[in-house]
Amino acid sequence: MDNLVYTYNNNFINLLTLIDELINKNIKPYNIKSNGYNPNLLEEIVNLNLFDNSNVINKIKRLNSDLLKVMYYVYLSNDDNKELIIYYLFLNSYKYKEKLLNMRNLNCVSASLKISNYVSREAHKYKGFVRFKELNNGVLYAEIEPTNNILSIISKHFKNRLSNFYWIIKDNKREIISIYDKKNYYIIDSKRLLIDLEIDNNDYEDLWCTFYETIGIKERKNDKCRMNFMPKKYWKYIIEVSDNIEKSS
Repeated sequence: MDNLVYTYNNNFINLLTLIDELINKNIKPYNIKSNGYNPNLLEEIVNLNLFDNSNVINKIKRLNSDLLKVMYYVYLSNDDNKELIIYYLFLNSYKYKEKLLNMRNLNCVSASLKISNYVSREAHKYKGFVRFKELNNGVLYAEIEPTNNILSIISKHFKNRLSNFYWIIKDNKREIISIYDKKNYYIIDSKRLLIDLEIDNNDYEDLWCTFYETIGIKERKNDKCRMNFMPKKYWKYIIEVSDNIEKSS
C-alpha cells in the first residue's frame, strides 16, 4: 500500500528518530504525522514504536548548527507538510552536508528556509508584544495565541530577560504553558497545572496605560499605520490596546 502514514510521538527528537529509521530502511514515506492524526479513507497509519534514539542523537550532534535550527523551526511551524520537508532535509544532509542550505534549487531547502524565516519573524514580534500581569501569588503571567508553536523560542528569550522572576506563559491555541522557576523553564500541557488566575491590583498596568495615552498625539493617530507594525491578532493580549479591539473592528 502506497498511502502509508508513519506516526511519531509529538516531539522533535522522536520525529528525527523516525526519519532516521525510514532512511536506514530506504523507505520514502507517503506522509509523516504526529500521533493523533486522523487518516482519510485511503491512508493507513503505521507506528514503528521506536524507543532507542541514541543513534540519531549522535547524528544530530554532527549536523551543521544552522541546518539543525532550520529543521527545528520548521518543526515548530503550522505547515501541513513540515514532517516531509524535514525528512528530505535530513536525507539530503548525507549528500550535501554543510552545503545543504545553499542548495536552494532543492524544494526542501527553499521551502524550509521560507518556513523557518516565518517562524523566526513571528517569534521576534512576540518578544516585544508579550504583556505580563502579576498574579496574587506574585507570579508573572501572560497569554498568547501564535500561529506557530513558538513558545520554546520566546521562553528562552524571557529566561534571560526576566531571570529573577517566576513567570508563566500560556499558549491558548495549543493549550500548553511554559513555567519558569528562576533556573529553567518547562513546557507542559496546561491541563496538568491548576493556576490561580486572580490578578493583583496592578498599579503598573494603570501607569503603563496612562503613559501610553499621554505620549500619544491625538492628531497624529494612524490606526492603519499601527496595524502594519502591530496586526490586530496581537491586540487581544496587549494591555494598552486590548480595550480598542471592539472600537476598531
